[in-house]
Amino acid sequence: VQLQASGGGLVQAGGSLRLSCAASEFTLDDYAIAWFRQAPGKEREFLSSIWRGSVITYADSVKGRSTISGDNAKNTVYLQMNSLKPEDTAVYYCAAKMVRDSEYNYWGQGTLVTVSS
Repeated sequence: VQLQASGGGLVQAGGSLRLSCAASEFTLDDYAIAWFRQAPGKEREFLSSIWRGSVITYADSVKGRSTISGDNAKNTVYLQMNSLKPEDTAVYYCAAKMVRDSEYNYWGQGTLVTVSS
């Protein structure tokens, strides 16, 4: 199981970014995929998860501003983030787990999102 996160960068407050999580050596339908972030000096924070395209959850911090989606043909999960704020600045990670597992145990390398005011 391998995950490759990408799409981070520098964006002004109010702007948008789409993060991508490319999965290899497994198929999306067999795993739940989630996005987390970790800001400097803070704990890792859950943002959103998706399973089989229809079981979707969002944390309150991104609900209404973000959309998670999956493309089975590309074996990729996306996180579209809008109305970005400086407090969204963090390293964003995607992770995977089999649905029966309680913890996400496969992690990508992270992509940095910096939101300037």
